[in-house]
Amino acid sequence: MSDLTPQSETPTPTTDKITQAARETIYLCNFRVSVDGEWLCLRELNDISLTPDPEPVHEGNDPIAIERLNLMNMAKLSIKGLIESALNLGRTLDSDYAPLQQFFVVMEHCLKHGLKTKKTFLGQNKSFWGPLELVEKLTPEAGEITASVKDLPGLKTPLGRGRAWLRLALMQKKLSDYMKTIINRKDLLSEFYEPNALMMEEEGAVIAGLLVGLNVIDANLCMKGEDLDSQVGVIDFSMYLKDGGHSSKSVEGDGQITAILDQKNYVEELNRHLSASVNNLQAKVDALEKSNTKLTEELAVANNRIITLQEDVERVKEESSYQLESRKALRSDSAADGQALGETRKQLKEETLLRLDVEKELEVQIGMKQEMELSMKMLEKDVCEKQDALVELRQQLEDLRAINQQLMHKSQSADASSKQKSEIIVRMEEKMNQMSGTIKQLETSDKHLAKQARSLNSAAGKLLQLQQ
Repeated sequence: MSDLTPQSETPTPTTDKITQAARETIYLCNFRVSVDGEWLCLRELNDISLTPDPEPVHEGNDPIAIERLNLMNMAKLSIKGLIESALNLGRTLDSDYAPLQQFFVVMEHCLKHGLKTKKTFLGQNKSFWGPLELVEKLTPEAGEITASVKDLPGLKTPLGRGRAWLRLALMQKKLSDYMKTIINRKDLLSEFYEPNALMMEEEGAVIAGLLVGLNVIDANLCMKGEDLDSQVGVIDFSMYLKDGGHSSKSVEGDGQITAILDQKNYVEELNRHLSASVNNLQAKVDALEKSNTKLTEELAVANNRIITLQEDVERVKEESSYQLESRKALRSDSAADGQALGETRKQLKEETLLRLDVEKELEVQIGMKQEMELSMKMLEKDVCEKQDALVELRQQLEDLRAINQQLMHKSQSADASSKQKSEIIVRMEEKMNQMSGTIKQLETSDKHLAKQARSLNSAAGKLLQLQQ
């Protein structure tokens, strides 16, 4: 940003615009911000007299705290400008979009603030790729982004991989979630950042919250042909100096659009959470159905086993009755058959013990069958309840989709009304120009009439003199 040197003490239109823009946009109104190596340098500006809005006062003159605050405000500006320009553009953003490039530059400076310098055999290394790799450990779904970054051809430095990671997270609309995840684990971030770094203080949490607004924009960024390793990250502050002369004309419309966008963001977040809960319930229902099928198969096997045991019991009963009849017949035989009778008794005892064992096993199998039937009934009841909950959640999801469509219609109607207002303002200005032209014509005609009246008065005076 070039230095601003006043030519005189009287305000000019250029200085008025800069003053108005500074009051509306940036906390750095008393500083000049430039890039020195890898960091932002802040120097006081004494050549422009501004009266900024009151800001929170920091104890002492801590330059690190001022740097954090300035970076936070720059992040606010870049995010706000990106959202507004993207909504006005009304299409998917690409890599050449200037506000999007400036947003990535500001995020890069925020992530570099307070990084610890690591010494390697090639020299000192200072990159924010290390903290971004932590997201994969804390959030498994971020592993897809990390794997994609590592597979990209042409990325040779950690800085290039970090830049690619930021772009992929923005396209995935998960940048805010991932930043919140790593900011909440300051015990892990302390390995990479100094204690007073932006990511370790509350400013980092504020920036992570602001990133939620980027979920309303769509970006399609192709990184195969970009040289992310050697790009120079310089913040273009001229993009944030804007003329606020006509801002008061659409305050009401902007407020309505902002409210509608906030409602839309809330509905989308709620829709995403409900979709996740529906998927979880569907997975649970599938697991219950699989367990139900498995229990049904086990119940069929148990029934077959019970039938087999019942057949064995009947067979043992028939053999026992046959043994009893043979025993009665052997009692009438001679003493020579005593040995055969003893063997028969022994076999009868064994068959009796076998029968008792079979009956016990049958009772156990019957008890297991009853327990399995009871568990099947409970599982069926649980499945019915889950299905009812799933139906209710689907109904809520449809209601939310209807609300989302209504909000989109409201947003479109608000845009149409703002366009109509702007057209009416243009018409009023044209009418005012016409009226000013008419007034000028009337003034000229009035002057001609006055001249004619004076000439008539002089002529009348001469006639009176001649008559006398």
